[in-house]
Amino acid sequence: MNVTISAPDQAILPRLQHRIDTKTKPLGALGRIEALALQIGLVQQTETPELKQPHIMVFAGDHGAARAGVSAYPQDVSWQMVENFLAGGAAINVFSRQMGLGLTVIDAGVNHDFGKRPGLISAKIAPGTDNFIERPAMSAAQCEAALTKGRELAHALAANGCNCVGFGEMGIGNTAAASLLTYCLVAGSELATVTGRGTGLDDAGLARKQALLKQAVDRGGRQRDPLVALVQYGGFEIAMMVGAMLGAAEKRMLLLIDGFIVTSALLVAHAIAPELLPYCVFAHRSKEPGHTLQLEHLGIEPLMELDLRLGEGTGAALAYPLVQAAVNFLNEMASFESAGVSGQG
Repeated sequence: MNVTISAPDQAILPRLQHRIDTKTKPLGALGRIEALALQIGLVQQTETPELKQPHIMVFAGDHGAARAGVSAYPQDVSWQMVENFLAGGAAINVFSRQMGLGLTVIDAGVNHDFGKRPGLISAKIAPGTDNFIERPAMSAAQCEAALTKGRELAHALAANGCNCVGFGEMGIGNTAAASLLTYCLVAGSELATVTGRGTGLDDAGLARKQALLKQAVDRGGRQRDPLVALVQYGGFEIAMMVGAMLGAAEKRMLLLIDGFIVTSALLVAHAIAPELLPYCVFAHRSKEPGHTLQLEHLGIEPLMELDLRLGEGTGAALAYPLVQAAVNFLNEMASFESAGVSGQG
């Protein structure tokens, strides 16, 4: 898949910085909110940015390795949670409603037939990946199909007027896939340090998960090529999310990046097209230990640290009010001149 992403033009930066610095506050007094406002202005190439039809995309898929015991939950929980999303009862539904965010669930590869349902996009590549402990998770053709579909979905959102999209996921076993992708793409990482408890494994379960992931690496190797790593260890929901991230950045959308699994997709997307990074707002630091290593690798300090480890895009939704605050401050806060207040001298 060929993508063309241009980094934001920096020519507007001095004007944006001046607008921020002349608001009725001491220089830098709004801290990270000022940096966020500057980023959004650069992404949209305007001193008066807008958030239009903000949306959360939740990608769902099953993993063959789940049947080997890499998760505390059985594989059936994937489709059951998709049903929960569609019924409006999950955390991401609650937070999306609260924040006024649109929400779409994408079946990228769940081992279940949902039929046609409101709020669900059927984009199933296959009913789950293969078991990456024994063989590659997917074929190169399947990976390409997932990437292409994700890009199409992001382009469709942009065509409908959306300029801010958050990413979430659902798939029992996908923290294991994310751990392997992180191990492959973050230089110097150790398998043990990027492998956490996921959905809540006890010590024995964590040890088993780490042993199974070592078997996977012994089979498939530590792949540095992002697409090869994705074929070997990824999930259809992760691959489709990679395509959607690349597609959203092509359309100059603001990308709200959730936790460990979403950031594993971002690692792949970033390795393919580093130019997408300025379009990304990293919502929070997950409780999953590998997330800190991912963020350090990308040189990122996230907006929040709330000890979240749920996924679903919940962190992205919770960060959205901060994004709103940055835009509103830039657009609505008086300047020293307009308010008739003496500035700093």
